[in-house]
Amino acid sequence: MDKRKVIFKDLGIIEYKTAWDYQEELLQQNVAIKTANRKAQEATVMIHDSPLTTHDSPPLTTTNFFLFCEHPAVYTLGKSGNISNVLMSEAELAENDIQFFNTNRGGDITFHGLQQVVGYPILDLENFYTDIGKYLRNLEEVIILTIAEYGIKGERSSGETGVWIEPGIAGKERKICAIGVRCSRWVTMHGFALNVNTDLSYFNNIIPCGIQNKQVTSIERELGHQVNYEEVKEKIRGNFEKVFKANQ
Repeated sequence: MDKRKVIFKDLGIIEYKTAWDYQEELLQQNVAIKTANRKAQEATVMIHDSPLTTHDSPPLTTTNFFLFCEHPAVYTLGKSGNISNVLMSEAELAENDIQFFNTNRGGDITFHGLQQVVGYPILDLENFYTDIGKYLRNLEEVIILTIAEYGIKGERSSGETGVWIEPGIAGKERKICAIGVRCSRWVTMHGFALNVNTDLSYFNNIIPCGIQNKQVTSIERELGHQVNYEEVKEKIRGNFEKVFKANQ
């Protein structure tokens, strides 16, 4: 099996917790395969006191996934985040039908909502490269290439993961894509959230990513009109395959 083959799945509109549980399930399946392979290799060395021979069973292969979805309104807090960056009480969240979850991803507080492309790559990085920093930069590159197709110049902001517009101009910095991941035994989960035609008013109720005095934007806001949401997903998929040298 081609180790860089990636199975793409579009989950549509799905509750945040349901998607999180599904990610965990896929991650744990891959971790179990890697654990079994390691134990089999250790057992072979103990019994034969030599490397694997051609008569030994080949190791099981992990599977790479890339999930797309949209979530109903929800705020999620990363494991290193500060709850004070949520500016609404539990009662106010309930009144406005907004869910909230503490998560096990990196990063701080962010918002997920309709017309926002959420991408969850479940990748065994040992099939690609074992470098989390490179993985994050490559996720950013996928989004930078995608929004460039709409004439928007996305950039990185030093010390701040994600994709930004005009990050070096004080007072004009605005984030168009948030990124936060988890990695276990080099298997990833969580991912990115690109604002397409997203209702940005929800970001007024938080300090996005825990970063004061910086704006949040969307493709719609930058262009002054809505764009085809399904088209954006297709562009992301194509750029993901290009950047990660992935196969369908």
